[in-house]
Amino acid sequence: MEHHESFFADPRSWVAIAFVIFFLIFGKKIWGALAAILDKRADTIRAELAEASRLRTEAEAMLKDAETRRKAALEEAKLLLEGAKKEAARVAAAAAAEAEHAATRREKMAMDRIAAAEKAAVDQVRIAAADIASIAAQTVIAETLGGVAGGVIVDRAIAQLPAALAAKAA
Repeated sequence: MEHHESFFADPRSWVAIAFVIFFLIFGKKIWGALAAILDKRADTIRAELAEASRLRTEAEAMLKDAETRRKAALEEAKLLLEGAKKEAARVAAAAAAEAEHAATRREKMAMDRIAAAEKAAVDQVRIAAADIASIAAQTVIAETLGGVAGGVIVDRAIAQLPAALAAKAA
C-alpha cells in the first residue's frame, strides 16, 4: 500500500513553486525596497549621530568658554574686592586724619578762646587796678597836698588817665 502521488498533484508542491516564483519575480523589488528603507534609516541614524557629535563638540566648547569666563569673573571679582579693601583703608585713613585735624583745629580754637578770655580778664584786672590806683593817688594827694594845688594836680591826672589806659590796652 504504497501510494505515491505525483509531485505536481500535491498542493504543497504548488505552494512551494508559487513561493519560489513569487520570490524570483518580486524578491528583487522587495529586497531593493527593504534595502532602501534600511539604508535610509541608516543614513538618518548617521545624520543624527553626526548632529549629536557636533552638538557635543559645541557643548564642550561652550563649557570651556563658560569656565574661562567664570575664571575671568572670579579674577575680576578678586581685583574689585582688593580694590574695595584698599579704597576702604584709604577712606578710613583719610577719615582718621580728618578727625585728628578737626580735633587739633578745635583744640586750637579752644586754646585761642581761653587765651582771649585770659587777656580780657587781665585787661579787666589792669583797669580795676588803675581805677584803684587812681582813687588811691587822689586820696593821697588830697591828704598831702591840700587846697587848690592838690585839686589842680588831681584834675590833670584824672583827665590824662583815659588816654594812658587806652594806650596800655592797645
